[in-house]
Order: sequence, then structure tokens, then C-alpha cells
Amino acid sequence: MIRHTLPALRIVPNRLLDTIHLTSKWGAKFKWGDKETETGMSRLSLSQEDKKVRDWFVSETKSLGCEVKIDEVGNIFAIYPGQKSGAPTAIGSHLDTQPTGGRYDGVLGVTAGLEVLRTFKENNYTPQYPVAVVNWTNEEGARFPKSIMASSVWAGVSDLKEVYNIKSITDDTPVTVLEALQEIGYQGETAASHITNPLKAHFELHIEQGPILEKENKSIGVVTSVQAYRWMGIKLGGRAQHTGTTPMNMRADTFLTASQMAIAVNDIAKRHGGLGSVAELHLSPNVVNVIPEETRFIIDIRHAHDEGLKKMEEDIISEFSKLVKDTEVTLKIDDVFHNSATHFNQLCVDTVYNSAKTIVGEQNVKRMLSGAGHDSCSTSNAKVPTAMIFIPSKGGISHNPSEYSSPVEIAIGFKVLLETVMQYDYSRVD
Repeated sequence: MIRHTLPALRIVPNRLLDTIHLTSKWGAKFKWGDKETETGMSRLSLSQEDKKVRDWFVSETKSLGCEVKIDEVGNIFAIYPGQKSGAPTAIGSHLDTQPTGGRYDGVLGVTAGLEVLRTFKENNYTPQYPVAVVNWTNEEGARFPKSIMASSVWAGVSDLKEVYNIKSITDDTPVTVLEALQEIGYQGETAASHITNPLKAHFELHIEQGPILEKENKSIGVVTSVQAYRWMGIKLGGRAQHTGTTPMNMRADTFLTASQMAIAVNDIAKRHGGLGSVAELHLSPNVVNVIPEETRFIIDIRHAHDEGLKKMEEDIISEFSKLVKDTEVTLKIDDVFHNSATHFNQLCVDTVYNSAKTIVGEQNVKRMLSGAGHDSCSTSNAKVPTAMIFIPSKGGISHNPSEYSSPVEIAIGFKVLLETVMQYDYSRVD
């Protein structure tokens, strides 16, 4: 691909990092260090804290001259004008966090996009075509149990009405997605559709959330693909009985069976070269001297290839059926969520790679797979040319209050993003 000679834009040092910390005041929790900024985050999607950061984002982007669109499921599109009309080149990620999350997961991508627009504005630079910064709703799937929720609606992968009816799992009194959107005033009028509200391309700057870049001493990861993953809901039915009076060979103990299943998931994942975990464990009754009559949990399995994931799923179903055979424990398996392996657009990947080489040198760049799902999976599924940029995560830690990327790593990631978006914009011929 042709590398264009770009104008040198003045970048304000450390402002992106300062903005990340500014936005963290809405949801800061779980202090892990001495500095004021050394806390984690709890900013669940469509909460009052989320409303505050959304209001701030809309205000900031409007002050730069952006047109702001809010779609039916709360996705925010802040569109900076270009010299020509056309679908925007997008920079997207999310502002919601895990209940015990960190300051950088998702937040880096949205605030870096804002910093790109600020840099354009302050340098009197107008791109060829519009550039949008997108805040996607409920990427984490923490409050409402469906990850990359709203971007998948926009991509046409998930049904809007079904998503509206998803109930929260972190509130004392559950609310639906629709109720939460209306409560904070972010059920927009723009159709949640990539057809009527299109993007030309989608770039996402993100922390790696793993240890590879740090371990290999690389500055930038160029994400070529995202592994396939599936969430399976498991419900086991047994019999509640007194733990002190029921012989071991006469029990229908659902938690004992669940424990055996957790071990099986681990073994199957290792056997197929994939990943497998058990989480969201619920026992009923959850009483010390009563055998659990019901146990529910969710399995998260992942593999680099769709075929590998399918084999893992088949082995899990087979092994679980064997574990309950000839017992009084019943088994029910539901498909909670599935995302096929995503392979990003080659032109976008090459644009990121060449931009990264320009900023840090080829020896400091690594092409890599993403283990976690991202909103970029949705945009890619919608046939929007997509690529991602990773920066290192200290210790590979994420979804944890101590999640951390250094000021230098953040600054480098921003420079690569800025170069990438400008190079892509220069190459566009609509």
C-alpha cells in the first residue's frame, strides 16, 4: 500500500492520559496505590455514572463542531466534518466498565478518539472525509448479560427488541435495557443500523488485556483477528436434603456434579488448544446444611478457529451427559452467546502495521490474535473494514482495578492511532 506524507500535527503531551483520569471520577473505586489516580472503576452500562460520562462526551465533541447522533440502543456517534461528504472513518470503543474493572479497558479507545478530534481542531486540520468517534453501549456485558451488545444490534447480528428485554443482573431490582436507556435519556432516535447509519471503516485502540506484548518487549500489537467464543448456560436440578442425615450414595448433589463439570471444561480446553472457564455460579438453596437442589453457571469457551470451538462444545455436551447419566441430577444447556472468529480487513491491518512501523520501528511491532471480544468484532461482522491497535498491559492484568498501561505506552498508542486514521483518510477514494 502507498504511504502518504502527512502534515505534522502538534500533539499536546499527556492530555489523553489526563482525560482518562478525568473521566474516571465517574465510577472510581477500589484504590490500589498511593496516587489519586491509582484506583479501579465501577461504571456499569446505562447507570447514573455512565450517564454522567456520556453527557461529558457529548458536550466535549459538540464543542469541537461534531454532529452527535444517538441511536435506539444508546450508541453515540460524534462526527467531525471532512472536506467531502461520505460515511465516516470511525474510531470506536466503550466507556462502560466491569463492576471491579480498571481505568483503561475501552475508555482508552474513546478518549483517544476524542484526542484525535482535538488534535485536528487545534491544528486547523480538516480530513478528506468525516471522522467519527463512537461510544458503543454495554460492550462489557456486565450489567446486562450480553457482551458487545449494542454494536451487535447496529451490525444486524442481534435483534433490537430482544436486546431491549434483557434484564440487568447487578441491580437489587432488575431493569430492562429499554428501561435503563429511558431512565438516563439515551434511547436515541437514529436507527441502530449499519445500513442507515453506515461507517466507512472502524479502528479501535485498546489495551492488550494479556501479557504477550510486555513479555516480548513490543510496543504495539497489530490485531489481525479475534478468536471465536461461546457462552453456554448450564442448569442442574437435584434434590435438597439435610447434609447431616443423607448418605453420600443417596444424594442428588448438583454442586458436586458442577464441580466435576468445571474440571471437565478445563481438561477439554487444554486438549483442544483452546480456553475454558466457569463463572456466574448460583446455588439454591445456598445454605450450609442443605444439599444444593439447583446449580446454575455459565461456561466461557474460546478458540482461535471456529472448527476448534465447535469440537470443544461437542466434547463438553458429551462429557456433561456422561456425568449425569445414571444419576438423579438433570441437565439443561442453553446457548447464551456466540461470536465466530473474526478476521480483520487486510487493508486496515496493513495501515495500522505501517503506521506503527513509522512510529516505533518494525522491531517493536507484533501482529497478533485478540483473545477477548471487542466492538470491532461487530463492525467487522457488518462488513465494515476494521482493525485494532493494542498497547501493553502491565502483568497482562485486566478486568481488575490494578489494570495499568504506562503514560509512554498510552502516548505511543495514540500516535499510531492518529497516523493510522490520517493515512486511511488520505487513501480513501469513495
